[in-house]
Amino acid sequence: MNVLYFILGMVFIYGVYQLWQKIQQRMNYLTTISNLVEYSKDIIYYLELKPVFKYRYLSPSINSILSPNIVEESMRNPYTAFERIHPEDLPILMKKTSGGLDYNQPIIQRWKNDAGEYIWFEEHATPIYQRGEIVAIQGIIRNISDKVKLQKQLEFKVSHDILTSLYNREYFETMMERYDHQVNTPISILVFDLDDLKKINDRYGHKVGDQLIKEAAAILKNFSNDDVIVSRIGGDEFAILMVNSTPEQAEAIMAAIQRQFDHLNGDGNRLYKIHLSKGYAFGHTSIGKMEELFIEADNQMYREKKYNKKNRFANSW
Repeated sequence: MNVLYFILGMVFIYGVYQLWQKIQQRMNYLTTISNLVEYSKDIIYYLELKPVFKYRYLSPSINSILSPNIVEESMRNPYTAFERIHPEDLPILMKKTSGGLDYNQPIIQRWKNDAGEYIWFEEHATPIYQRGEIVAIQGIIRNISDKVKLQKQLEFKVSHDILTSLYNREYFETMMERYDHQVNTPISILVFDLDDLKKINDRYGHKVGDQLIKEAAAILKNFSNDDVIVSRIGGDEFAILMVNSTPEQAEAIMAAIQRQFDHLNGDGNRLYKIHLSKGYAFGHTSIGKMEELFIEADNQMYREKKYNKKNRFANSW
């Protein structure tokens, strides 16, 4: 009998030991998961919407991105996210918390840090429902500012001229195509050509020629805005698309550009002068007219170029 009790006791002790090991393993696993969550660079959250709007969890990684006390602040005031989000992204946040968003798609948004800078984030959110009603949201948010910055740099390189930072020919042709086939608007096309670039390259070298191109580009860039698209379309050729414009506006810009070049040439210490030929064409509509308008502006520019060359030759005698 004593042997039986001994055996049963040993079995019991072994069972308790096995159970303890499983509990220990489980605790170690949970500790590991907890550490992964706590020290993850991604932001992990659980936001209760009903019955009370409040965060049940917000990982501390957000403190190093937005503000040292943002977790504490958000726990106290769950509307902090609404106060820090970029105004253009506020409708996204409102839809996310009301259940009106496609949660299968990543959510791109910007939040402001303590320095007043907006940081780009990508979020994957999962809604939690009870009886068909959304009651909470949980998600993972990642800082993608570096990714967005790189993407913008790549987009800039694809659409801009390396030497001048103006839009390049490919972008100009894309816009020509857009207004020729997709968007109908009153439009002006202005074209410019630097008359003596080859002479300057031959006399002073290509570095000086490049400097001339950059000086001309800087003047033209002064007139750039959302409706005035300035491009370098060739070695010494530039073009401007004036969207939703009038002939008077096009003529005013042409005159203002010429005045700036005249002012630049008025510097008596300059090694060379920049001679500019220009032309423009206006259309009340753009659909189906862009190529025709460009040819008209280009022809006008070449007529002025021919006249300028003849005039300078006559004055040289």
